[in-house]
Amino acid sequence: MLLAPDVTLTVTERGMVLLDERSGRYWTLNATGATVVRMLLDGETVDDALAALRDRHPSAADRIAADVERFLASLRDAKVVRS
Repeated sequence: MLLAPDVTLTVTERGMVLLDERSGRYWTLNATGATVVRMLLDGETVDDALAALRDRHPSAADRIAADVERFLASLRDAKVVRS
């Protein structure tokens, strides 16, 4: 996964902010969203991210895959990231 050309990333105390410099629109990601984005930008797979989240949040393991897919789809739809 790659960030779109006009998108910048800033790590925050609680997660991450993605800013689309073209539109001025931004997305504030919590620690979980930041983990997924960071792992994918580092070249890891969605499955790697899912495994890491399941290890951290075993009580939510049954819904993690669907949540991550919705999250990534929303970033793609907003043209913040490219596959």
